[in-house]
Amino acid sequence: MHLPRFLHRIDISTLVLLILTTGALWAFAALAAEMVEGDLSAFDETLLLSLRTVGNPDDPLGPQWVEEMMRDITALGGATVLTLVTACVVTAFLLRRRWRDAIFLLVAVIGGRILGVVAKSGFSRPRPDLVPHGMEVYSHAFPSGHSMMAATTYLTLAVMLSRAEASVRMKLFYFALAVILTVAVGISRVYLGVHWPSDVLGGWAAGAFWALLCALAAGWLDRHGTIEHEAGTPEVKGG
Repeated sequence: MHLPRFLHRIDISTLVLLILTTGALWAFAALAAEMVEGDLSAFDETLLLSLRTVGNPDDPLGPQWVEEMMRDITALGGATVLTLVTACVVTAFLLRRRWRDAIFLLVAVIGGRILGVVAKSGFSRPRPDLVPHGMEVYSHAFPSGHSMMAATTYLTLAVMLSRAEASVRMKLFYFALAVILTVAVGISRVYLGVHWPSDVLGGWAAGAFWALLCALAAGWLDRHGTIEHEAGTPEVKGG
């Protein structure tokens, strides 16, 4: 069987990224459609209440220190922490004279933030009312902004840091750390009662879509010599 001509110009890693990007976009669209139709209510309520003491929805599972820990974790998806982390990585790129990588990272993270604001403004889903909120909230529920920005920022950071790293072990570490932080932030949002589970799933899907799109863009720019070549490839030069 002969493949279409355009597929001969696409390497396996790019094809996988294309499939994953499409899958993330489809997942977000499917979740949004189900949410709008109200088909996720039973799922959301059951999962949200499973994190509360039986018979007392005002009391989150676990001792008081667990709730405090969740507030600390949820801050990892907040604008302040994400801005500081991004600034640190951008500074590291600048110190290594990877100017174009620094600019690309800034554009990718800012673009993800704009995408999050647009996505949130398109829906007016109320916050959960079954349980008390464990912290102050100021916007609508879907998609979860903390979950989306955690996925967008940490996964995009993993993409850019892994490109500058020749060690496969370190590349895997960056991506594993990004996934762990993203998942932890999402869980904390549901535990604190400020988001429905489907809000978090929607945020993860939208954030993953943007991060994967950025990975595709980085690969395309690399092949055209617009950003620094990935570490470990023959094109890499010292400096």
